[in-house]
Amino acid sequence: MAYSYWKSGKKADRSVFDLYFRKNPFHGEFTVFAGLEECLKFIQNFSFSESDVNYLKTVLPANVEEEFFEYLRTLSTDDVEIYAIDEGEIVFPKVPLIMVEGPLPVIQLIETPLLNLVNYASLVATNAMRFRNAVKPGTTLLEFGLRRAQGPDGGLSASRYCYMGGFDGTSNSLAGKMFGIPVRGTHAHAFVTSYYSLDEVTNKKLKKKNSEEEVDFVELCLQWQQKLTSVIDFLADQVIPGELAAFISYAQAFPDNLLSLIDTYDVFRSGLPNFCTVAMALFDCGYKAVGIRLDSGDLAYQSIHVRKVFKKIASHFSVPWFSDLIIVASNDINEDTIHSLNQQGHEINSFGIGTHLVTCQKQPALGCVFKLVEVNNKARIKLSEDVEKVTIPGRKIGYRLYGSDGHALVDLLNQQHETPPEIGKRTLCRHPFQESKRAYVNPASMKVLHKIYYKHGKIQQRLPTLSDLRERAMKSLIPIREDHKRALNPTPYKVSVSSNLYKFIHDLWLESAPIGELS
Repeated sequence: MAYSYWKSGKKADRSVFDLYFRKNPFHGEFTVFAGLEECLKFIQNFSFSESDVNYLKTVLPANVEEEFFEYLRTLSTDDVEIYAIDEGEIVFPKVPLIMVEGPLPVIQLIETPLLNLVNYASLVATNAMRFRNAVKPGTTLLEFGLRRAQGPDGGLSASRYCYMGGFDGTSNSLAGKMFGIPVRGTHAHAFVTSYYSLDEVTNKKLKKKNSEEEVDFVELCLQWQQKLTSVIDFLADQVIPGELAAFISYAQAFPDNLLSLIDTYDVFRSGLPNFCTVAMALFDCGYKAVGIRLDSGDLAYQSIHVRKVFKKIASHFSVPWFSDLIIVASNDINEDTIHSLNQQGHEINSFGIGTHLVTCQKQPALGCVFKLVEVNNKARIKLSEDVEKVTIPGRKIGYRLYGSDGHALVDLLNQQHETPPEIGKRTLCRHPFQESKRAYVNPASMKVLHKIYYKHGKIQQRLPTLSDLRERAMKSLIPIREDHKRALNPTPYKVSVSSNLYKFIHDLWLESAPIGELS
């Protein structure tokens, strides 16, 4: 396409493209915009190296003229302009996320990279935010998806954008290093099954906290095991010695961070008693355990039972902090699982989520598109028998209008030259394609959605840190009404066009559509 533009004399044609999506993902009614920073950095560094040009010579047809390759060697994005919504904002279908203006061949060449950088980022950030909305307030969400992600690059992207969408940490150490995401993790079943007996705990000592005094930690654990048998109702001869050895060894390595996976053999007969045994022995040495992880079985029932045991120990031994120990659940959890757990009642206060989060199993792609809307100041429209695929032509600017209660009422697209809507003055908002759908909106406040982000070869706005983007995403969701955010049958959010833009769309539609003939 770029060669055809070049050869037909269109290399200097000024074009405008919109990048947007047609439908919110996961049967929901909101999306988190993500990937803008990577788009800007890509555009800023976009060029063809000599090796790129040499490779293209081998794959393009032999009749491609040498002058075109010279054109590629000198090609830059200095004449490209980018207008975009702030990354981390809640966005809706049909509203351009990014509007790209520049020489037609150049913009055509960056289409696929921009779509690649926005599609998955926005999809996984939205998925993460849906998990955040599903859990109880105060619940910790950990991204455990690297092992199931689509390759190492997909794994890094998932960690970055899950954090942006509301997760609290990741098990991906490289993502922690690169992006500053808090890194969290626990031991696996393999750690537990690698121990067979207490004889494998070769170093039986543990120093008390902030002291040089050492105690026989294994003996201390065995003493606590006997104390606990009458309190939490288990039999000392039924617990698995190798599991106890594993928990003791892990506690010796991380005395301030003991979080044990307790379902390797039997949660109630072995895993939970062994954890409580080691946790109380640690407390005698001045340390506090963190909690446990459940990775199989009936998570709601198990978590309720575990919490009862924690509270019983807390009351019996006057250690109130024990009742609030963390209960982490993993076990291939999806959004529907969390809603089900909420209905059953549960005591889980942290979730480790992997496969369903990073692979977005409910929906594998967002479906962003990149459509030409103007060439040389002349609006262009794409028509289709499927009205959803008809484009909104011309340069536009978006506004979000808010009601007196602070909730977002509608996103309104105006033609670029139009007067903006006014606060306190009623504005006619129209559905882009359905004549009967229209309403007057009297906004109490308003936000301009699109800003200039790239011009003259330079990024024009300060790029927020990942933590700032996460905070923006959380705040951006607050003004969205609850019925738009609910998981089941959410109310569609309204995206409208001005009266002038509505008329312009339909006049151009009639002008561009061939007239049929009957005979």
